[in-house]
Amino acid sequence: MKKSLQFFTLALLLFISVQSYAANKPKYIFLFIGDGMGISQVALTEAYLASLKGVRGSEPLIFSKFPSFGLCTTYSANYHITCSSAAGTALSTGTKTNNYMLGVDPDTNKLKSISYKLHEKGYSIGIISTVPLEQATPAAFYANSASRKSYYDISLQLPQSGFEFFGGGDFSEPKGKNSDKRDVFEILADSSYTIVRGFSELEKNRDARKLAFFQSAGKDSEMPFAIDRKDDDFKLSDVVKVGIEHLSKNKKGFFMMAEGGKIDWAAHSNDAKTDILEIIDFADAVEVAYNFYLKHPDETLIIVTADHDTGGASLGRNKGGYVINFDSFSDQSSSFAVDNEIIKNNSERNEKANIGWTTSGHTGVYVPVYSIGAGNQRFSGRLDNTDIPKRIMEIMKLQF
Repeated sequence: MKKSLQFFTLALLLFISVQSYAANKPKYIFLFIGDGMGISQVALTEAYLASLKGVRGSEPLIFSKFPSFGLCTTYSANYHITCSSAAGTALSTGTKTNNYMLGVDPDTNKLKSISYKLHEKGYSIGIISTVPLEQATPAAFYANSASRKSYYDISLQLPQSGFEFFGGGDFSEPKGKNSDKRDVFEILADSSYTIVRGFSELEKNRDARKLAFFQSAGKDSEMPFAIDRKDDDFKLSDVVKVGIEHLSKNKKGFFMMAEGGKIDWAAHSNDAKTDILEIIDFADAVEVAYNFYLKHPDETLIIVTADHDTGGASLGRNKGGYVINFDSFSDQSSSFAVDNEIIKNNSERNEKANIGWTTSGHTGVYVPVYSIGAGNQRFSGRLDNTDIPKRIMEIMKLQF
């Protein structure tokens, strides 16, 4: 009788475990990548938000309140400090590669990203960024190249992907470096993509099967910094919202990668206020996905991380005391991020604010991983960037 009871209890626990595991399979997956967004930049942003309320401390961003938290290593195959293409490759394919390589291993063998693996299983795919789509992070999810700087060749692979949604930035070299190649926008249209420029064109094209959603004609190939944004410019949250509406048509589910690419650009120039406002803007986009999660809590997984840290920011510098003076940024109304240069304005403001930066490049420190939803527990603790796509596939019970 006792053995029978033990067997029944064990069987019941196993059944509950299996059912719980099955319930954790997500249908909608969001991977948000804050390019260059180290943990210190998150802390800096949260301190800034607290200061706006007139208090000392930390006002949490939406993703800082997610239930699971991890720390992620980011080194590449050949350096302690990664570049964005090597990190993007790790996050998309689960494989380390050399700096400046994209979607290939160190021997230049092509790798298949999680985007293609899920697409083959019937999921719709969305790739979004605030920077041009042939840049390292977004390109890592659809392209393969021995050099991340082969922008035109990389952009040609975008229409070949067949993914259902691309949005945000478009192409910095649509006709090649010397403007002597066939226009990528023409190729995109010939590949059954409906190109929509701005919200004014969106309504009449909502039934498009494959959608490329870019800023209005005449705008730059990247979205502007939040601090420089005009009323008719996109926000990252706008593009994520449109992406969700489009991808949700597929009852099987979807995978969306959304990048806050200009967090990195601001940090390269040690432009603290511009960087902070980019992270707030990024968090607003995550909140759009979070509101979607609230409607589908058992079917949605949201992961927020970074490809690497840029700038090595710190709250405090040299022997500047214990006070952070955000008032030194009060008169800044435009970005001072220019070609990775630390210009005089940035240095003076940082010194007055008592904010430190160790470099204008990348660093090799851990980056944060925040997650919520189905299977979020798999993204807590110590991780490597290659673990993230592998664990997504594991949770979905699919082979990588």
